[in-house]
Amino acid sequence: MPVRIYHNPRCSTSRKTLALLRDKGVEPEIVEYLNTPYTAAQLKTLLGQLKMPARALIRKKEAAEAGIDPAKLSDEQLIAAMAKQIDVKNAVAIT
Repeated sequence: MPVRIYHNPRCSTSRKTLALLRDKGVEPEIVEYLNTPYTAAQLKTLLGQLKMPARALIRKKEAAEAGIDPAKLSDEQLIAAMAKQIDVKNAVAIT
């Protein structure tokens, strides 16, 4: 089963997740999402696969720095903000 990891090499959790996959013999497709940003459509698909709301994936500190209050926005609005300017939490690996 192919695995894709949305990876940030500067993030220790992301590096640990990638190492864990490789230790288990899995060589994932690596998408460095800071170099290849998510589109809103990709985020919607990813959130659907994870069965998570956008609030669960957004980095609160970066949202605050961008002047965004996730509690006041709909999922659609958060997805649009994430696609434009806000990093997501940690590594995301999907099959």
